[in-house]
Amino acid sequence: MYHVMDKGRVPVKVWSPLHDVESEALTQLTNLSNLPCMFRHVAVMPDVHVGKGATVGSVIATHGAIIPAAVGVDIGCGMDAVKLPLFASDLPESLSALRSGIESLIPVGQTKRDTPSKMGQAWPGWLAYKHLGFSPHDLADKRSTAERQMGTLGGGNHFIELCLDEAQQVWVILHSGSRNVGKSLADVHIDKARGLMRQYMISLPDPDLAYLAEGTPEFAQYWADLQWAQAYAKHNRSVMMNYVLCALMITLVKPLEPELTISCHHNYAEREHHFNHNVIVTRKGAVRAREGEYGVIPGAMGSFSYIVRGLGNPESFMSCSHGAGRRFSRTEAKKRFTLADVAEQTAGVECRKDSGVIDELRGAYKDLDEVMHNQNDLVTIEAKLTNILCVKG
Repeated sequence: MYHVMDKGRVPVKVWSPLHDVESEALTQLTNLSNLPCMFRHVAVMPDVHVGKGATVGSVIATHGAIIPAAVGVDIGCGMDAVKLPLFASDLPESLSALRSGIESLIPVGQTKRDTPSKMGQAWPGWLAYKHLGFSPHDLADKRSTAERQMGTLGGGNHFIELCLDEAQQVWVILHSGSRNVGKSLADVHIDKARGLMRQYMISLPDPDLAYLAEGTPEFAQYWADLQWAQAYAKHNRSVMMNYVLCALMITLVKPLEPELTISCHHNYAEREHHFNHNVIVTRKGAVRAREGEYGVIPGAMGSFSYIVRGLGNPESFMSCSHGAGRRFSRTEAKKRFTLADVAEQTAGVECRKDSGVIDELRGAYKDLDEVMHNQNDLVTIEAKLTNILCVKG
């Protein structure tokens, strides 16, 4: 159930007690709610926390405009999941070789492939690359990087996990986005939107709330680039999932055919119909949850995640949370936790256990079960997945 904050031009509906939300995030939400392009209300998911410009966990419906920084720099970031015809008893006692196999097939962190993968090269989206809104020099320069980063994980909170559900059946879930090409496109259009606000002397409480008006060339180019980057992100996850399944088949020496496949963005924008109006819905750290639609809500490293189905709640613009949401910033988490905490919080999980993952520990995130309780009118839980292997950038 949501709580209403009514300090702006439109209300803000928050699926979390307001006293649990950082004051800086509440200020961001108020600033957002005052924009002239906002439609009806801002919906805020229970994993809400401060973001750049727009708050992470916000669902923003707009009329006649889009806010590039609200989509963010990791365009199309999201989750893929597959349910496999395997059980815990089918897996080797040690998962170390499997993790090494995955890491040998999928570059992580800031690395890219030496040469583009065949699966990445087969993507039809490359035909539209020449129409992206880069300068001619950048267009050529970034093509090689975009090709070699297709099918790579990235760093930060991106991950690949092997999980078990309550019946001990095996799932693979992974989290990634559009890599450097998505960030580069976002930066181009965020800067362009800020410039237009200055040009037309439009004053904003936060420069990152700069918007592009529909019907302008700038809007048209951003929209085209946005859809391209979202498709890139989706195919990037698909390529990686194929590599994970290859690693599993090599380890187990048997073919595997997924029983269920789920793919969902959680940093993106689409045209949708809500409350009898055609609007643009931007989900920054939120998953679409139409009635019966599958979604993936991951927890922190070494913990658990949920497979859900949407209830189609109109007040949330048919959305739900995209995870647990950060409790502490990365800097604060590194101050609070130690290598001993890494060992304790990832016990029994095949994963990195070094200082580079301290900021991704379970303790750095909100309680996922509490988040799920706060959104029981948005989704139903289909499966709880316990993490047994994790690959991180």
